[in-house]
Amino acid sequence: QVQLVESGGGLVQPGGSLRLSCAASGSIFKINAMGWYRQAPGKEREVVAAITSGGSTNYADSVKGRFTISSDNAKNMVYLQMNSLKPEDTAVYFCNFDVVYSIGATRAYWGQGTQVTVSS
Repeated sequence: QVQLVESGGGLVQPGGSLRLSCAASGSIFKINAMGWYRQAPGKEREVVAAITSGGSTNYADSVKGRFTISSDNAKNMVYLQMNSLKPEDTAVYFCNFDVVYSIGATRAYWGQGTQVTVSS
């Protein structure tokens, strides 16, 4: 089993910054990729940013230039630095790890979610 624990959400004013962290533990043989998703009330979950084990990154158009995803592969951690936050960034943010937990066996794991609220 693999457990993901997120931290760093909260309430911030428009234009402010937050940094989310997600730590994975458990039976991890290799991590293929990590990502951050978000889900706002009444909306579907959407990908925000992703990073491969090799360091390649992708971002949703809505966050490009404002958010930065990074990882510490040795610690099985992924981060999301969020700058210039807007009210429309308000959502529950989830981390996701694509984990190889044994030879030839891969599974996606999710964090419990952390609330980010951008409001004055």
